[in-house]
Amino acid sequence: MAAKEEDLYAKVTPRRQRQTRPSTIKHGSTLDVLLSMGFPRTRALKALVSTGGKNVQAACDWLFSHVDDPFLDDPLPREYVLYLRPSGPLLQQLSQFWQQSRVTCGKNKAHNIFPHITLCQFFMCPDAKVEALVDTLQSIVTKWKGRVPVPLPLELYTSSTFIGLFVEEQVAEVLKSFAADFATEAAAKADVHIEPHKKQLHVTLAYHFQTNHLPVLEKLAKEIDASSGCDWLAVLFSRDIRFANHETLQVMYPYMPQNDDELELAPGDFIFMSPVEQSTASEGWVYGTSLGTGLSGLLPENYVSRADESDTWVVHGSHSIHNCASPLTSGRNVGGLLFDGQLNDSLLDSIIDTPSLSGLCPPMQLYGTISQVSRLTLQSCPSKRRLFVCRHGERMDVVFGKHWITQCFDSKGRYIRSNLNMPPSLPSRSGGHKDYDKDCPITVFGSTQARLVGEALLESNTVIDFVYSSPSLRCIQTAQHILKGLQQDGKIKIRVEPGLFEWTKWVSGTCLPSWIPSSELAAANLSLDTTYRPHFPVSKLTALESYDTYINRSFQVTREILSECKNLGNTVLIVAHASSLEACTRQMQGLSPQNSKDFVQVVRKIPYLGFCACEELGDTGVWQLVDPPILPLTHGPNHSFNWREMLMQE
Repeated sequence: MAAKEEDLYAKVTPRRQRQTRPSTIKHGSTLDVLLSMGFPRTRALKALVSTGGKNVQAACDWLFSHVDDPFLDDPLPREYVLYLRPSGPLLQQLSQFWQQSRVTCGKNKAHNIFPHITLCQFFMCPDAKVEALVDTLQSIVTKWKGRVPVPLPLELYTSSTFIGLFVEEQVAEVLKSFAADFATEAAAKADVHIEPHKKQLHVTLAYHFQTNHLPVLEKLAKEIDASSGCDWLAVLFSRDIRFANHETLQVMYPYMPQNDDELELAPGDFIFMSPVEQSTASEGWVYGTSLGTGLSGLLPENYVSRADESDTWVVHGSHSIHNCASPLTSGRNVGGLLFDGQLNDSLLDSIIDTPSLSGLCPPMQLYGTISQVSRLTLQSCPSKRRLFVCRHGERMDVVFGKHWITQCFDSKGRYIRSNLNMPPSLPSRSGGHKDYDKDCPITVFGSTQARLVGEALLESNTVIDFVYSSPSLRCIQTAQHILKGLQQDGKIKIRVEPGLFEWTKWVSGTCLPSWIPSSELAAANLSLDTTYRPHFPVSKLTALESYDTYINRSFQVTREILSECKNLGNTVLIVAHASSLEACTRQMQGLSPQNSKDFVQVVRKIPYLGFCACEELGDTGVWQLVDPPILPLTHGPNHSFNWREMLMQE
């Protein structure tokens, strides 16, 4: 096999060198350089393919960053696909549609990939054959120049679950012939099997959206002028087949591991996450694999933000099917942005304007800004009933690692503070300190976060009448410090409501946490209403409950809390979990619950002390999200520091 690969490169290299601009180094010569540097052939080829054949430096950087990648020598090939991508005025209109549809209706399945027409199905190609595959695309595009009508005739089609622009049938047959020609030559030159797309060719605008969003999406789609100028580009993409069914996340903040099973995070990197791998992750953490290093581990979920599937794809060739000049020969992307060679303006616009790249939400952005439709201020109607829902403060196990207990308690179970961000003392637990594993406290900074929110509520003249909390210690402590900031500590008693606990499926293991009884918390100077009788007692909570059970529980408890407080006070504050901001408010607005996958994506963006507000419309029992009475609270990570490291620099 090695001899055949050498023969292939011997044939390909001279021809590519004659056609290459001086600033671009292609696989043949780049491969020789990497081999002369001592890299094994399989690794050198994998580095070239993973970087789109950009240059020696890019390949070396990839190899050095993946030196500990357990799959570095895995022979599994990448998956490839051939798309037509629009550019110019048409792309600008499609990008505007993408952005407007996201704002008004939220993200749907079409947003996972940029606007395109699929010419063939995904197929696999060995690393040693990729150069021949790239050559095939260039030769086929040259052969077909001028044979595809300009502009492509597109017609809008809508249904209850799908909206798209379909290529007129005769022109579609021309494009299918182009794809078939590519498949035939690729089989001969690169020995790969390609299935041209046999269904109707189209640009997908939206699908898998909520039925009630159809009128808005259809109206936006009708505003697209499908006859706008467009230079269509035949683009060859690849992706790592191992992560084809994973969710893609983007790292927003750096993180240094505190334990051996944690993953180091670098801003701009991408993380692949599979739902089936999350059993080892506790609440606030996810398990994923880094695109930049190939390493896997646990990471704090609020350090990453949801990205789109195509953000990690690699470009191997891009050619205009209309113009004589080919705007791009090959390149490497992170989000499709970094390329080698000359880019024309239309292609650059097509990459930069991709909504999947511009629509990322930083994880530290507070949930309270969700109210886009009704920009009401709470102060304008002080007599209206109001509901605030707030996430707890920074938790110990996220900052100091999930094994923090072994670091902070001695053999006799005595608590030892080893960092200024650790609380000076912790409440004693009748079940022993190991119960902190599933019921951790907040940090000193978590207390500060909560107090700042309370002080902001005080400055805005907001009056809180009742405070309800999840039974988790981190939530109770957060509520206590909010009340301190409000100068209501001791005046308002916290009502501990087990029904406000998060989705029990997210609790590791099959046992629920052993929460500290209210009587013990009161003895630890926490201001609790020890006479309160919960609407949903602990005995009714079950481990590993279904998503529907959790959503219905949260809705039922919230409704009963508001009913209990009616005519006794106007404003209720619930301090619970990130998921509570969605679960406790969505159905109160008369909306149907989201599916579990979309629910998780919303929850992942909610930071510590994320704060949202609801207001009742008259006395109708119908609520709506409104602007919170306080400013958002933005905060970022902070690395640990050991002064002894300065001695090591000498």
